[in-house]
Amino acid sequence: MKAPACTTCSSPANAVIPDAAKRSSGIHRKALWRSMMDPGAARLRRLSGMTVLFAMSFVVNAAQAQAPTVPHDLSPWGMFMAADIVVKAVMVGLAFASVVTWTIWLAKSLELAGARRRLRQAGKALAGPTTLNEAGLALGKGHRLGRLMVTAAQEEIKASVQAYDKDGIKERVVSRLNRIELAAGRDIARGTGWLATIGSTAPFVGLFGTVWGIMNSFIGISKAQTTNLAVVAPGIAEALLATAIGLVAAIPAVIVYNLFSRAIAGYRAEVGDAAASVARLVSRDLDRGRNGLPRAAE
Repeated sequence: MKAPACTTCSSPANAVIPDAAKRSSGIHRKALWRSMMDPGAARLRRLSGMTVLFAMSFVVNAAQAQAPTVPHDLSPWGMFMAADIVVKAVMVGLAFASVVTWTIWLAKSLELAGARRRLRQAGKALAGPTTLNEAGLALGKGHRLGRLMVTAAQEEIKASVQAYDKDGIKERVVSRLNRIELAAGRDIARGTGWLATIGSTAPFVGLFGTVWGIMNSFIGISKAQTTNLAVVAPGIAEALLATAIGLVAAIPAVIVYNLFSRAIAGYRAEVGDAAASVARLVSRDLDRGRNGLPRAAE
């Protein structure tokens, strides 16, 4: 005997429920899509985006309005014009020191080149003659230093006519030649002391300007009651410019001083060679009994 079928489970209403749920979800999706594609909703979205953009631009403009203004001219000349009077004085002094350095370099380079050229010519003129008088004629008037040495030796020999000690005469001639050498070295080294002074003091002078500028920057910070970099940067930049100018003045001065020291040492060595040539001529003349001197002590 078969069991009776369940009238509730096999009813047409229960079979329709899944289909109705599907249709309901589909209707909701279509309604959501229509609401998104509705022109009114699109306008609302555009209005919301414009509102957000306006708020952001307002915030940025407000921040820029509250930020302190930075000087537009941060060039070296602009920073110099905006610097404190003490920093300006330091910069002007260092710039003048740099001009002095390059002036000494130009003048001393020309002087050294001319002096060494004349001294080489005098050395060649002294190498040929065998007597002091011949050397004087060979030098002429164009070689001042060589002519001065020969003249000094001749004067000492004439002053020692009554002296019979040749060694004493040689010592006195060499003494005169040494004085001429020292005088020539002092003359050619004149002005190089300024290079040493500038090279050793310019960095410290620039450092003084830097310290003074930074001090003024901190005073400006305390008055403005802000630590914003835009307030601090211009004063610090002006202060560092003083240090930079100090280095610009000091570094070339040290380099030029070292170059001139080596050149002057070479020039003094050439002067010593010329003096030795004159001393040899004097010794020959004394050994030969020339210039009115007796051949031997009798």
